[in-house]
Amino acid sequence: MAAPAPAVAAPKEKKVDCSQVKCVALTFDDGPGQYAGTLLDTLKKYDAKATFFLQGQYVKSRPSYVKRMVKEGHAIGNHGYSHPDFTKSTEAAIRSEIKKTNDEIKKAAGVEPKLLRPPYGLSDLTVQDIAAEFGMPIILWTGGSRDWESRNEEKIKKQTLSVAKGNSIVLMHDWVKQTVDSMPSIIKTLQRSGYHLVTVDDVIKGENLKAGDVFPLPEGWEQ
Repeated sequence: MAAPAPAVAAPKEKKVDCSQVKCVALTFDDGPGQYAGTLLDTLKKYDAKATFFLQGQYVKSRPSYVKRMVKEGHAIGNHGYSHPDFTKSTEAAIRSEIKKTNDEIKKAAGVEPKLLRPPYGLSDLTVQDIAAEFGMPIILWTGGSRDWESRNEEKIKKQTLSVAKGNSIVLMHDWVKQTVDSMPSIIKTLQRSGYHLVTVDDVIKGENLKAGDVFPLPEGWEQ
């Protein structure tokens, strides 16, 4: 068995205070996808940060991307190992999905994710209880790019910019090539509009979330 990778020290950078400036957290689910390297190049070029909710099966097959994400100051979250609907899974299966993914991320980059985004964003009280066992709040999104649906650069850009507001959490996917191709234009447009592209941790800093809490709450939910 290969020894776990040593912890990768993220670069020390001046922290952005999202209570004082306009922030947007771009989040990428289901990766690391095959285009993750190109996406990371773009983020680095424009000094933008993102959050990656990773599937354990792809962490296992593409560990170098995960190591690079951490090294370059991006946030890492858990998105399950093989993307089942947690609300239709047994408790044992949910725990296994989370733990296997945590283990693969730890092996790849020497860190353990602190945030959970259940597959499809689907959660219930059981999922919340298990997230709490792992010490993780559940992070959903305030708006989505609908990139998986349109697979069209202009539509992805237009939809992303329409939901990118102050302290928004935007859902995207790094396996959609058109998303990765549209990122330079999206980032430049947001930055010209005065937005800082930050990690989810920066946006939720003032929310005082506890393990098992869901944020943002879907309409009609109560904690």
